[in-house]
Amino acid sequence: MIFAETLLFALALLISGASFFILIYYIITLSDLECDYLNAQECCDKLNYWLLPKFICQSFTTFLLLLHGQLLLFLLNLPMCIWLTFQYLTVPQGNLGAYDPTEIHNRGQLKRYMRDVLIHVGYYLVFFFIYLYCLILSLLKSDPISRGNDYEIVTRI
Repeated sequence: MIFAETLLFALALLISGASFFILIYYIITLSDLECDYLNAQECCDKLNYWLLPKFICQSFTTFLLLLHGQLLLFLLNLPMCIWLTFQYLTVPQGNLGAYDPTEIHNRGQLKRYMRDVLIHVGYYLVFFFIYLYCLILSLLKSDPISRGNDYEIVTRI
């Protein structure tokens, strides 16, 4: 283990919250494109910019959970990590990124992207509360105050 379980879950909670806010930004940007407040080039540039940080955050969290022996949480995080890796590495040749301005309006791509983002939001929202629960549980398991028996006088804190 690199650091305490409490710090692991606090870091996972922060990363999950940051990824959640990135996905809220995705929803706003895709909605602006759908309402013609934004053109396709600007929208895809903004979305592709945040693709790598989202992938790095998920991979880092998954790696830390594996490193600390949290196998159940690791196995639950692994499918999202695999999906983001697939999304990041399988950009068709000739496209500017995972979100391409020339194809975003073709064949209902915009609706598919919005559906995928909403699935990711649900995933990160569930894991945000799971990490919060694990953080509270790890805080309750550790005893930061040295307590003695009922008959012993505690002289140091």
